Amino acid sequence: MKSTIYDVAEKAGVSISTVSKVLNNQPVGKKSKQKVLKIMQELNYKPSVVASALTGKRTSTIGFLLPDIANPIVAEMARRVEDRAHEYGFNVVVCSTDLKLEKEERYVSLLRQKRVDGFILAGGFRNREIALELVKDNIPVILLSESQPYSSLTTVTVDNFIGGYELASHLISLGHKKIAVIAEDNSSSQERIRGYKQALKDNDLDIPEELIVTSNSSPEHAQLLTTSLLDSFSPPTAIMSCNDVLAIGTLLGAREKSLKVPEELSITGFDNTLLSKSCDPPLTTVEVPVQNMCSQAVDLLIEEIKGKTIEKQKILMLPKLIIRKSTSFCPVQSRNIASIQSE
Repeated sequence: MKSTIYDVAEKAGVSISTVSKVLNNQPVGKKSKQKVLKIMQELNYKPSVVASALTGKRTSTIGFLLPDIANPIVAEMARRVEDRAHEYGFNVVVCSTDLKLEKEERYVSLLRQKRVDGFILAGGFRNREIALELVKDNIPVILLSESQPYSSLTTVTVDNFIGGYELASHLISLGHKKIAVIAEDNSSSQERIRGYKQALKDNDLDIPEELIVTSNSSPEHAQLLTTSLLDSFSPPTAIMSCNDVLAIGTLLGAREKSLKVPEELSITGFDNTLLSKSCDPPLTTVEVPVQNMCSQAVDLLIEEIKGKTIEKQKILMLPKLIIRKSTSFCPVQSRNIASIQSE
């Protein structure tokens, strides 16, 4: 049976208020303090986080809502947030919402009942009403990896526009003119598409809207979309996937159509997860500064929890293009180069 503060007080022969003072590091006699600590250890007593919150004290707990823990980049975010929070002596409760409004609402409600000190909402938190309600109730909130910030919330994210622009520019530099995009239905993908479109525009290339398709988060769906794109009347010579998981599906689709990557089809990902390094061929992708983003988000949240007034801002971190073996010259370009070399 779980020990209570009353059990500790009774066995130590002190009042409940004395035990409470020890728990909250308030002045109390040295002998009494030592006795209480000894009894707490003997009884394996752990103070109730909720009970502490009900008395107006901090629980040293952060609620972290993220879209899909199965995605490697999201799993890495969870680890980085947890590591940084632990440096401050804070615990993290991680909830995977699958981008469903009802799950977002349910988890926020549950964590509020548990009296968490603040929230980090990651990767396309969709329930705007709930997020703004937290702000209205003066609960510290930080958005992480969200490309469409709320003016009333601080956001820490990567510049997805620049990432999409650099990937498309890289493919254009290799002679590709028909570049398809496989994206998810979220703000990060939309910003990456916006960067892609700007790169095409800057290079006087038409924007092929029919080659921009939306996938769910599974590689299987991305594979299906890839084969459909490759079966089209005028198939792309390169496919830009808006994350590494979708890029794996694109690789599978190319393999299904017996196309060599990158000789016959160039493929890119986004995020620079372990997947991008371990697949065959390794993916050209964009590195997201996950550690810096997560550290900054936790730092800002805990400052706010501790009462520091923080000016709401959007912190944009720069991505980095990582070129590997999944991209090469456009097949037509390659034939032209070979022809010139043979003359």
